[in-house]
Amino acid sequence: MEDRLEALQCHFTWDLVSGRSKLLSLGDKLEDIGPEGGYSWLGHIYNLQGFVQHRLGFTDKARLLFCRAAEAFRQMRNTVSEEGPWLVVNYGNLAWLHHHLGEGAASRAYLSKADALLDEYPSPCEDELHPEVYAEKAWTLMKFGREQKLQAADCFRRATGMQPGRAEWNSSLVLALLSVVPSGGGELGAELWEKMRLAKERDPDNLYLAAVFLEACAKRGERSQDAARKLATRVLRTPPSSYSGIKPLLRLYRAHLSLDEAIDLAEELLERHPGERYLKRCAATCYKMKIFLDRDNPLERSMIIRAVGLHRDLEGLYPQSALKIKIDLANIYGESDRPAEADRIYAGLMESGLDPDGTQMLYNYYAKYVHFIRKDSYASIEYHMRAAEIPRRSIYRDDSVRTLERIKDRNRNQMCPKIAAFLGEVKGRAGDPSEARSGD
Repeated sequence: MEDRLEALQCHFTWDLVSGRSKLLSLGDKLEDIGPEGGYSWLGHIYNLQGFVQHRLGFTDKARLLFCRAAEAFRQMRNTVSEEGPWLVVNYGNLAWLHHHLGEGAASRAYLSKADALLDEYPSPCEDELHPEVYAEKAWTLMKFGREQKLQAADCFRRATGMQPGRAEWNSSLVLALLSVVPSGGGELGAELWEKMRLAKERDPDNLYLAAVFLEACAKRGERSQDAARKLATRVLRTPPSSYSGIKPLLRLYRAHLSLDEAIDLAEELLERHPGERYLKRCAATCYKMKIFLDRDNPLERSMIIRAVGLHRDLEGLYPQSALKIKIDLANIYGESDRPAEADRIYAGLMESGLDPDGTQMLYNYYAKYVHFIRKDSYASIEYHMRAAEIPRRSIYRDDSVRTLERIKDRNRNQMCPKIAAFLGEVKGRAGDPSEARSGD
């Protein structure tokens, strides 16, 4: 039984390792896609939500979500048969769920259903997974760390190789490839640029891809302001969703138009959809960036008040994954005339008993806070070291290690010998395969 379960292709066998804080954050991100915004991926969304709820210990929610996934796949495919290869992953998930619940008969029944589908719908290519399975695996892996995103790109490449006509798969392949390009890496290579251009032509209603395409155009030095404003009118008419393109569009506005125009667009979206928490989060990010990037200029009190108000609202709207929101709020207070409030928030977070992922994030941000706001370079170095020594591979650890390397290379701080010895130990541990990995 165990061997048969392990042989299944589903969320339970894809090594989706994450701590509790990351699972809670992922759950929120999946909710922010929304049923309308993520229609093409609705079955995949419910499947991953079910797995997340199972990992968090909410078995009844997991069962309900896996059942919703099956129904969503049946409705979306709109075929004569109610079953097809798109249900292989779902049946695998249900087989594992019933196995964990000690319900052997139900587990075996779903195992048999998954096997029957694989027999009835073999892969077009020998020794390859069915393209529907590759596509769901790829979409799922994209929600985790860099290594998983590289795997996702490979899975989408295999899926599109067997079914090149699926526009959403081609678009997602491009987005997976873009997600592993280093930030600030300059222009895209010619091959990736061409893939993105073709994907955009084949998937003209994908506003997220359209916004990312305009970002790439701007990085190439092409004027994109007018096109960005035209795209904004389309986004304004679209149901609010994290797949609507608003996040990359606002990023484009901030980088290539102005922070003030980004704020105006975010506020217009909020006026149209005042109850949407995702749009509130987008607006809060714009105000936060305005405050942090314009720190050399006098801050308008109304700007601080609006930023604080939005972040206070978000604490209640994202109660399961509010750590980053609290950190942003503390940093906003640090930039204002209330630094004592920032210290209070950070002190409370330090005593809140976070898991290793959350603790690492907190230490990394606090190190920056004490450096830029408190002007305490020694405390900053100490907390970057604390973040780096937690055995979790993440963007926060990488950032702390890079910061410590820069300090060591400049050789202007009395702690440089200690930093050098510390980095030697950390890099030695980084090659240990037993070290836990966590997503971005």
